[in-house]
Amino acid sequence: MANVLDQDQQWLINCLNATLDTNQQVRSFAEASLSQASLQPGFGSALCKVAANRELPTGLRQLGAVLLKQFIKKHWHEDEDSFEHPIVTTDEKEVIRRLLLLSLDDPHKKICTAISMAVASIANYDWPEDWPDFLPFLLKLITDCTNINGVHGALRCLALLSTDMDDKTVPTLVPTLFPCLNSIVSSPQIFNKSLRTKALSIIYSCTSMLGAMSGAYQRETTALLSPMLSLWMEQFALILEHPVQSEDPDDWSLRIEVLKCLNQFVQYFPGVIVKEFMAIVGPLWHTFVSSLRVYEQSSIEGAEDSFEGRYDSDGAERSLESFAIQLLEFLLTIVGSATFTKVVFNNVQELVYYTFSFLQMTEQQ
Repeated sequence: MANVLDQDQQWLINCLNATLDTNQQVRSFAEASLSQASLQPGFGSALCKVAANRELPTGLRQLGAVLLKQFIKKHWHEDEDSFEHPIVTTDEKEVIRRLLLLSLDDPHKKICTAISMAVASIANYDWPEDWPDFLPFLLKLITDCTNINGVHGALRCLALLSTDMDDKTVPTLVPTLFPCLNSIVSSPQIFNKSLRTKALSIIYSCTSMLGAMSGAYQRETTALLSPMLSLWMEQFALILEHPVQSEDPDDWSLRIEVLKCLNQFVQYFPGVIVKEFMAIVGPLWHTFVSSLRVYEQSSIEGAEDSFEGRYDSDGAERSLESFAIQLLEFLLTIVGSATFTKVVFNNVQELVYYTFSFLQMTEQQ
């Protein structure tokens, strides 16, 4: 059914369009009008309806979503440093939260990202006390294989949120969230490398927090990770055992997240991971050896694209160099761990040879 625009909605759309006008006077008047309107009840929900309306132009919807995120920062929570009166009413907050969640499966990636950012901002204020159905909704969304756009939106939202989670939130989230993420990572026939990479980035963020907690809560954090460790190591081995491919930044990004997760396990939970670690030694070595040839062809000889200086839609670097740096960083962590000394010294000669090969002068240098 077509979205019916009332008079206020039409005014807002006209005003948003005017902010994109080439005439500076028109733009300035529109911006001043929006600033005044932001002080009126219902402005936030009106912006939300614009962002959620899939019949409107993409650029207009994206602008509405960006302004909504700014509105949330200014008017949602009184303890925020940037807060300005008036505060959003409880009823309007409920409308905004509902509309945003229903828009997380938007097929336009830029719109989905903007909406995910708004959702994550609200969740930082309201979840879990004032928004108890937030996490169940996201978990339902990421487990729906028939709605790939919804999986993307939910993962994008969780990725943004996971970087800000504290030592109280993460332990309650891990037992429910990790199995859902494992289902995504372990299903390459359903989910592409980008989505699997996003799922692993959330694992990394949560594991980093557990690692920071491990000094004071070693027993509790170990108990959280142990039941799922063998499943994760199995998936890591499957990802790393295939030879590294040239000119495939999606593959490099996936491996980067695997290496980042392994780095946290080895650094903070060596006693827990040591029994499982031998399962990935072979696959890790395959990645290490095969990556050198790709690195030589791309970065040293310049015969292939190394994707230097290029980033994905979330701002993460997609270059071969960033992958090589993460690989060497993980090997350095292993070398520096007393628990894994035997693994290193059994292969030290070949390890040194291949490591020095990465030190060759690149074409750019």
